Amino acid sequence: MLSRRHLLFFFAPLSLYAAQQQQPPQEQEPPEEDESAKPKEYAFNPLQAAKELKVGDFYLKKKSYKAAGRRYLEATRWDPTSADAFLKLGEVREKLNDAEGAKEAYAKYVELAPDTKTAAALKKRYKL
Repeated sequence: MLSRRHLLFFFAPLSLYAAQQQQPPQEQEPPEEDESAKPKEYAFNPLQAAKELKVGDFYLKKKSYKAAGRRYLEATRWDPTSADAFLKLGEVREKLNDAEGAKEAYAKYVELAPDTKTAAALKKRYKL
């Protein structure tokens, strides 16, 4: 037969659990803002831009134009002085039938590299 001491040992944790369940819910602090929801901050980083260009070239060879466009856009954000990134971004946007976006990217390319043959051709073609 179980003694009173044994019964208390068995039922005490159950009574504590029941008491905890009956308490009104305490106010919780709002969850912290998700880091991925914050806008990305870019600082001048030509190494990261070169990496993005390389990955963009990979996607371009696979004819995955949207993915390539995202990578080239990232490259222009990491290094806003990269004429090559703006040229490739324009080419991809042209393939995606985004004429206005392509024209903007080409205009930035012409601004960054005005003395190249490609810039002269783009000036004539888009009247930049």
